[in-house]
Amino acid sequence: MKLTIGRTDKADFHELSLEDIDIKIDSGAYTSSIHCSDIKQFTKGSEQFISFTLLDPEHKLYTNKQFTFKKYSAKKVKSSNGQSEERFMIQTTIEIFNKSFPIYLTLSERKKMKFPILIGRKFLNNKFIIDPSKKNLSHKLKTN
Repeated sequence: MKLTIGRTDKADFHELSLEDIDIKIDSGAYTSSIHCSDIKQFTKGSEQFISFTLLDPEHKLYTNKQFTFKKYSAKKVKSSNGQSEERFMIQTTIEIFNKSFPIYLTLSERKKMKFPILIGRKFLNNKFIIDPSKKNLSHKLKTN
């Protein structure tokens, strides 16, 4: 059975030390993305890594913590303005509706965007039905 999700919500990303972070549901976006900066690819020994900092100093959940992932990939993404760009992508876990789901997030500069995390249809497909008249359905379950 598919869960109903609204146009916005709050979710947890424990591996990224984020709790109750605002997310925007975007069925027009294929991939999900997260706002970050200082994205660097580097080699240590013979292994490749990626590092990044999440959010902006103005955000209430900003920690200035640098995250490093060994498992990542690069993906060509078409942005909302129609421009294609290559972005790095990580796999992590999202906790929503009191359940954990694996999710792929592209690392993106979203400084001008209201929501630091965009949830695209690749994640939503076969799990959720979107009701744009609702919001925070998962967060309401968590706080009750």
